[in-house]
Amino acid sequence: MSEVKTTINLPASFPFSVKVSESDMPDFIKRTLAIELYREGKLSLGKAAELAGARNKWEMLTILDSNGVPLNYTIKDVEDDLDTLERITG
Repeated sequence: MSEVKTTINLPASFPFSVKVSESDMPDFIKRTLAIELYREGKLSLGKAAELAGARNKWEMLTILDSNGVPLNYTIKDVEDDLDTLERITG
């Protein structure tokens, strides 16, 4: 995956306020961004998992659930998953 690097300035108190160490801040921000963009429908489950650093979609579903985010699973998603399942199982 190619990456885009960006810098943001946060108040010095921010890590303390969100109870995240400075060294864990990049992962925290990426995970939080992935959750919010998924919630807004701007990222698919797979792309949100990739941004959040989740090992797979199932782990991302757990992350979303623990943050009170409902699954955005459309009829097309179901059809795509059924097609994939059929291809895999023959």
